[in-house]
Amino acid sequence: MRLLAVALAALAVSAHAALGMMELPANAVSGPVTVFYPAQASAAAVRRGVFTLEAAADAVPAATSSRLIVISHGSPGSPWVHLDLVRALVDAGFTVALPEHQGDNYKDDSEPGPPAWRRRPLEVSRAIDRLAHEPAFATRLDFSHVGMFGMSAGGHTALTLAGGRWSPSRLRDHCRKNLADDFSACAGPSVALTGGVFDGAKKLVVQIINDRKFDDASWYGHVDSRIVAVVAGVPFAADFDPESLRQPQVALALISAAKDRWLVPKFHSDAIAAACGACERLMNVETGGHGALLGPLPPSGGFDLVADPPGFDRATQVPLINKAITRFFQKTLPGTAM
Repeated sequence: MRLLAVALAALAVSAHAALGMMELPANAVSGPVTVFYPAQASAAAVRRGVFTLEAAADAVPAATSSRLIVISHGSPGSPWVHLDLVRALVDAGFTVALPEHQGDNYKDDSEPGPPAWRRRPLEVSRAIDRLAHEPAFATRLDFSHVGMFGMSAGGHTALTLAGGRWSPSRLRDHCRKNLADDFSACAGPSVALTGGVFDGAKKLVVQIINDRKFDDASWYGHVDSRIVAVVAGVPFAADFDPESLRQPQVALALISAAKDRWLVPKFHSDAIAAACGACERLMNVETGGHGALLGPLPPSGGFDLVADPPGFDRATQVPLINKAITRFFQKTLPGTAM
């Protein structure tokens, strides 16, 4: 009976609650954090960059919102390309926090790669700390059972917080061996192989740069005991020690996109899935590319590598992906209504 009452209460909230939104500026605890949550208030159109959303800015959170999910955006990402997932989670009664990753975001992409990857898990922890200090959320949220989702570079963050360890030199060695087959991951999105006469020179230059850029043989990791459930979507993962994720420290689910041209699955998400016997293979999006987990997509002019491949039905597939992520957190976070 108690479970039924909780479920009915959650349904009542989602039926009447608006999408609340607070944008917390950087302070001594954390960098900027955008927070979405169920709110008993009227929504209005809010413009952020090229995106318009219906939200109740700075509204009081609904009393029944007690479960927190942190989303780690991709590189160089923003909160706004995760709005479809955010709405699905908030409709299910979750509060969702998106920290802005320093030097690897839509306003400042000056330091992507390993420097950002070392900071990102700490920035997730600091975002949790931040909400624990904020009067609007401190007494409403259960900070002992937190969920975390990340895609692409955010998926790298997710795997780290699940207990994985990674090394820049492992990425260097991967790119020496698989440069042509995983070129976009090794070279970044600004250069591509075209089958032309300059491909050899491109590969040589990228290899020289990577040998210098990824010469650090140290292992890096960071876990947070408050995080108990993690979803890693199309993660950058070629630099991880697969053995470190054979038995993750949290409930860990993986999402692959079979037509991902940026992070070829066999070197990234599929490699982790093969090593991790305890992981849940949440979805393999057969027709999806790297951007399948984004909603809405960035406007034209964004990276071609996130564009939907022919045959991907975004209108039906994205809601299915978001539903699967939501149900995973409902299943793995204690006290969450299904």
